[in-house]
Amino acid sequence: MNFSDLGLDNQLLEAVKRTGFEEPTPIQAKTIPLVLSGIDVIGQAQTGTGKTAAFGLPLLQKIDYSRREIQALVISPTRELAIQTQEEIFKLGKEKLVKVQAVFGGANIVRQIKQLKNYPPHILVGTPGRLLDHLQRGTVNLSKVKTLVLDEADEMLDMGFLDDINKIIAQIPKKRQTLLFSATMPPAILKVGKRFMNHPEIVKIKNQQLTADLVDQFFVKVRENEKFDVMTRILDVQAPELTIVFGRTKRRVDELSRGLVARSYNAAGIHGDLSQQQRSAVLKKFRDGDLDILVATDVAARGLDISGVSHVYNYDIPQDPESYVHRIGRTGRAGHQGISVTFVTPNEMDYLRVIEKLTRKRMIPMRPPTAKEAFNGQMESAIREIDNLISRTDTDKYSDQANELLNEYSTLDLAAALLNTVSREDASSVPVKITPERPLPRRKRANRHDNRYGKNRKRNYRDRSGKRKDQRPKKKQATKPKYKIRKR
Repeated sequence: MNFSDLGLDNQLLEAVKRTGFEEPTPIQAKTIPLVLSGIDVIGQAQTGTGKTAAFGLPLLQKIDYSRREIQALVISPTRELAIQTQEEIFKLGKEKLVKVQAVFGGANIVRQIKQLKNYPPHILVGTPGRLLDHLQRGTVNLSKVKTLVLDEADEMLDMGFLDDINKIIAQIPKKRQTLLFSATMPPAILKVGKRFMNHPEIVKIKNQQLTADLVDQFFVKVRENEKFDVMTRILDVQAPELTIVFGRTKRRVDELSRGLVARSYNAAGIHGDLSQQQRSAVLKKFRDGDLDILVATDVAARGLDISGVSHVYNYDIPQDPESYVHRIGRTGRAGHQGISVTFVTPNEMDYLRVIEKLTRKRMIPMRPPTAKEAFNGQMESAIREIDNLISRTDTDKYSDQANELLNEYSTLDLAAALLNTVSREDASSVPVKITPERPLPRRKRANRHDNRYGKNRKRNYRDRSGKRKDQRPKKKQATKPKYKIRKR
């Protein structure tokens, strides 16, 4: 199925082509026609499956651009997701000159109010708390909203936003279309759907299953400021043929690709800000083997069909496990063994465990290589390159000059000079600064007393006599003796 089969207009099809989507994901293929027809939809799909475009594209088609008022509202649980959603919808709606604004806590509300007043958006994306704040101040008017989107609804319920959402929805006309997206489908979500939606159509997309038998999965526990040096040492030791390095943001991709080039690696990056022509040129070089390392964001790498990738490096661990499955699925194809290496900071280990639970496969811890091991790896690569160089060189042509050099220098000095020329610079000699990204939020942990014996095991703890703590006779508190104040 192609995007042209979904009922989207030509401007949006151009936007899809420019963004680099080659074919719709399952959630997009099933959801877009339903949204365009005006039906309420409950969509179950993981983050990273393209659900922002699944509701964003039909929203953009239904907007009346002659009216400068909020016609669609997207409620997101976190500021990061709100910003990401706003950016993606804006990018898809560039041709239509759409106005999209994100409002979220932790940002200057006065500046947000000024933007809302001077440039009224067609689509407003916001977190529940900040949206409620704007409604109480009277700086947001939702009376003209025709479409409401509840994104990551299960996460919003877990974070306790239900009361805020109730108050926000009370300000929206009852005659509207409501779309709800959730990674899971607990009874609480269906209850929300029943309360706020009109006979919703349920779209379930099965979790992407990983066939990882042909992918050896490793992880390296490393501090953020050491990641780049460790990665380049691993590159030197493993000497991959064709590699994809995944970064979380566009800035990260730019900095990584520049840093790799500075250390003499044959690398280039792609992300959503590049034109389709630029993306195509980089991908062609990578497919043709003229580029060894491709650095990419998840969005830019979506839908890529590249054979021969031997290694995948997750410079940043993805926030959702589905993206991890998508990433390492780039290698281990066509019966060839693949290798993935994920760099994890100490506070991100919870995300690693969630990924392992999904893939049902333990990642193997990898010790960061030493500088000496990296140097030995460089030398092995250099020797292979010299072997190839000699095999394709007409040595007779240079015999006279070679003899002159041998008369002046020892064979050892000449061989060492050749190795120095062919090998890369030592990592430590070329400093590269990679800007630290905002750390991933810590995953919520269950109460430490929760377990299969009950929510609070301490209350049910029994002593050796079989009595529970609450059944034991309470010890009498020793009373302090009262002292009389002696008058002098």
